Amino acid sequence: MAYKLLFVCLGNICRSPSAENIMRHLIEEEDLADQIICDSAGTSSYHVGSAPDRRMQAAARKKGIKLLGQSRQFSRADFQDFDLILAMDNDNYRNILSLDRKGEYGDKVKMMCDYAENFRDTEVPDPYYGGDSGFDYVIDLLLDACDGLLTEVKKEL
Repeated sequence: MAYKLLFVCLGNICRSPSAENIMRHLIEEEDLADQIICDSAGTSSYHVGSAPDRRMQAAARKKGIKLLGQSRQFSRADFQDFDLILAMDNDNYRNILSLDRKGEYGDKVKMMCDYAENFRDTEVPDPYYGGDSGFDYVIDLLLDACDGLLTEVKKEL
């Protein structure tokens, strides 16, 4: 059975689809696509059905990564469907846990930056209202964090 990862941000058009597609890229490079499955979601319903932000797509393309997918909202069922849920920032983390009314799934919810090895950030900054450099920074941070995450997930397999 495959290990399932869910990446979560606010709108599911910038950070979480980037993390999902970066992770998928790394997984495919290591020929682990049959063992690890990735998805992403947003804590809000603002952009449900939307493709990843075009500025985020441009930043990812510079690193040879194509951002695919459509935004969806995080749901309670995701707690059961995924082995690990990765929040991009503290607000996302709190919003995810607020749906876990019985406190059953807290051990499945982690912060994405906990896996970063070369960045000191505790949260993945939301680049939505900034310039191109913010999108580039998020891609670099997520490349690092996904690399660290993959190292940890491989120990679980």
